[in-house]
Amino acid sequence: MPYGWDDVWEAEFVPYAERGLVPGRVVRVDRGRCDVFTAEGVARADTEYVVPKDPMRVVCTGDWAALDPAGHDPRFVRELLPRRSRFVRSTSSKRSEGQVLAANLDHVAVCVSLALELDLGRLERFVSLAWESGAQPVVVLTKADLVPDTTHLLADAEAAAPGVRVVVASAESGEGLDELGELLAEGSTVLLGQSGAGKSTLTNALAGVSVQEVQATRDADGKGRHTTTTRDMVPLPDGGVLIDTPGLRGVGLWDAETGLGQVFAEIEQLAADCRFPDCSHQAEPGCAVLAALDDGTLPQRRLDSYRKLLRENAWIASRTDQRLRAELRREWKQRSAAGREMYERKRGGGGGHRHGQVR
Repeated sequence: MPYGWDDVWEAEFVPYAERGLVPGRVVRVDRGRCDVFTAEGVARADTEYVVPKDPMRVVCTGDWAALDPAGHDPRFVRELLPRRSRFVRSTSSKRSEGQVLAANLDHVAVCVSLALELDLGRLERFVSLAWESGAQPVVVLTKADLVPDTTHLLADAEAAAPGVRVVVASAESGEGLDELGELLAEGSTVLLGQSGAGKSTLTNALAGVSVQEVQATRDADGKGRHTTTTRDMVPLPDGGVLIDTPGLRGVGLWDAETGLGQVFAEIEQLAADCRFPDCSHQAEPGCAVLAALDDGTLPQRRLDSYRKLLRENAWIASRTDQRLRAELRREWKQRSAAGREMYERKRGGGGGHRHGQVR
């Protein structure tokens, strides 16, 4: 079975198979139902049994599922297999929750349109989350046909994403498509980026057929029209699958400390040589980071971006801890109120009017 099934997944599925369930990969999720690719083809299944309280465990594109065999009506997804990797961003919700955009990934391809000015800070943010996902990041500079010379843009992107493969590509001219297709031929890849980054056009070019609707970008700002509204999985002719996602206006960091360390590896290496182990790199004597800033080996932009993303990541972590503490307090109060009510009932029901007064 294609779509990333392998011997390891087959071994992990044995307990589910013993229950009469069949494996499938979620290729699309829409309003409580999902399309699941199985050995018999694509099946439509209900997700009622895999709707957890934790938003991080909600079924998403890329999940491997154990579902009812063919013939069941309605057909349900009964279990989700443990994820090998997942790309997570923080939502705009005041609850400070994480949102899983895609699961069980081998590559995260960060698509950046060269039709607009290259935003290196945004690129560093995306790549940090990509490293944190457990998959291998790839940067794709799209719409290269619109730029006469991409040499300096390629160098800037490589500097902002050290250790990451950067591919200059154009679906219009075909530049970079062979290189990218070879790179993504094995495993599962999610395409991420702003609306208008050319993800759907790139998907069509790599797939060799028109599988995603494409609309022209606005001339005023180069942004797209949010053509893709769901996360869809598309098989590639030479192997591997692509997950095309809606354009992201922004991605908030989510527990990305390790990813930030990889994106800004040169700063963390410098920090190891600071005189004080708790150096904040602000004004301390013997700070190796500030010394590199002074002699020009560390650009000011990189340090500013590093500080900004570290602050954001710490803020999200603190908000998450506050949310978890608040949820635990609510659960404790509910249990306490229920226990008090039960106690009063055992005494003869005399204290029922006190219920709700627990503080």
